[in-house]
Amino acid sequence: MLRRWRVVPFVVQLWLVSVACGFEEPPLPAPTPVGPDVFLTPDIRVVENRIPRNSTLASLLASHDMSGDVAYAFVEAIRPVFDPRRLKSGNPYKLVYGKDGRFRRFEYHVDDDQFLQVVNETGTPVFNVALVDYEKRLEQVSMRGEINRENNSLFAAMTAGGADTQVAIAMAEVFSGEIDFNTELRRGDDFAVLYERFVREDVHVTYGDVLAAAFNNAGRQVYGFRFQVPGESPAYFDDEGRSLKRQFLRAPFRLERRVTSRFSHNRMHPILGTRRAHLGVDYGAPTGTRVIAVANGTVVSAAASGGSGNMVRLRHNNGYETYYLHLSRFGNGLRPGARVTQGQVIGYVGSTGLATGPHLDYRLRKNGTFVNPLVEHRRLPPGDPVPAQYVAAFEVVRDKALALMAGRPRVLDSGSFAENDQ
Repeated sequence: MLRRWRVVPFVVQLWLVSVACGFEEPPLPAPTPVGPDVFLTPDIRVVENRIPRNSTLASLLASHDMSGDVAYAFVEAIRPVFDPRRLKSGNPYKLVYGKDGRFRRFEYHVDDDQFLQVVNETGTPVFNVALVDYEKRLEQVSMRGEINRENNSLFAAMTAGGADTQVAIAMAEVFSGEIDFNTELRRGDDFAVLYERFVREDVHVTYGDVLAAAFNNAGRQVYGFRFQVPGESPAYFDDEGRSLKRQFLRAPFRLERRVTSRFSHNRMHPILGTRRAHLGVDYGAPTGTRVIAVANGTVVSAAASGGSGNMVRLRHNNGYETYYLHLSRFGNGLRPGARVTQGQVIGYVGSTGLATGPHLDYRLRKNGTFVNPLVEHRRLPPGDPVPAQYVAAFEVVRDKALALMAGRPRVLDSGSFAENDQ
């Protein structure tokens, strides 16, 4: 349902007066015979449904008996505001008709932020069209979680604490330069997170930014605070104002993937049956899982490569190159010389080449020599810290976030607003 109508309740109180002092109450009048029930015709008729598959706006209107000339005027009226080709099957819509049976209003859910509203007030094929922002309530939510036997991944611990998987992905990205959620989670690890969510009609919820997070990983406490240096994009810093951004992500996935084989100079090859060097790290993952670039770089190649299967090779700064082997297919636009950004999808997990099953063989080469990605990452320098002139402002943000995360999990703040008014 696109809009909820509120009916303001009212109460009518009837005062009953009892007759006392020996006087009898007068008898009730005999019931008056009544005829059959009378049903009143409602002033409006409302039709609510979802866009059928393979529908166009014109065919949708025709299915509701709108005449061809009116439907044509309807579609032409919305074109300057909304492209009819963006109509998506499954999205809800509502049609309202007056008591005369004429069309009065159409509402269509465009996305989590807006709906399309088409109003006819005159009874002629003249329409008022607008994209309307949903009114939302912004909330800041604090929650905590723990990695244990029942919840042995960040996904599981987040959902057990009441947060959405989107929050888990966002938090993993905050700490992507500090914690490898594929290999370094331990039972007993715990975390706290402060994040935004937008609530519409107390039912529809979308999620905003992670504002702060703290993660205790095997006794090592890591913090992340969202702070915007004037003139720059928001970024995340630790509790001392050092950047959490690294030249390389710790893994080529957005979240947990199981390490099935580590870097080794003497590993038994599962297909060839001989001992040979394995100069990368294998991650087990289902076919089609997205693989991301661990750093900004340039495509050297994206092609089939013998036993390596479909392979992407990227060149980065400071003499580094990364390799992504056994892909099922490549990401869009990967051609030699193309630029890629950190976190961009460059391929999808597969089992091409010499592979016993779907997995990614990820390799890192420095100045012509393959190195252990899990070890080399720790040697990379961090990004720029908070500039000295903004440290005091950062500390205010940090201290407020720490205080909010220290309490019990709860909704901390809310207010009603249209999101584009922020």
